[in-house]
Amino acid sequence: MLALYWLLVALMVVGIIGAVVPAIPGISLIAIAIFVWGLVNGFSSVGPSLAIAIVFLLVGIGVDFLATYYGAQKAGASKWGQIGAVVGLVVGILGLLPALPIGGPILGILIGPILGAIVGEYIYRRDLKLAAKAALGIVVGSLVGNLIQGVLAIVTVGVFLWTTFPSAG
Repeated sequence: MLALYWLLVALMVVGIIGAVVPAIPGISLIAIAIFVWGLVNGFSSVGPSLAIAIVFLLVGIGVDFLATYYGAQKAGASKWGQIGAVVGLVVGILGLLPALPIGGPILGILIGPILGAIVGEYIYRRDLKLAAKAALGIVVGSLVGNLIQGVLAIVTVGVFLWTTFPSAG
């Protein structure tokens, strides 16, 4: 039972990383791990942490969307730039995976959205300076959203550990 507990905590650590790094499941992975512990050990032991995980999952989705939208809006980005950022993220992850199997997807996660947003905005506006400004706004907004999600994920795991650790052994 103790081995399962620590395996689920390790999965939650991956969830914390995923809350900050795009394309890796974040708080949802933490909620699943808490749910599994509840199935095995009884839901009364995970009630508060599961409730917090679900609320933070919903809040995190909203925060991510709003932070990216706000950053894009402040920088004057169009939908083209936002779509370009998403396409750049996917292409960055998948495109650099075969070329650089170690570190390639991480590099793609960092560079892909920026280049994608610039390309999308440039197609729409035909002005490289405005495209770069809009891309920066999209990326900054997205990073702020990811950092907030990271904090929410850490709090969720902390509550889980605080409420379950004494009875895990």
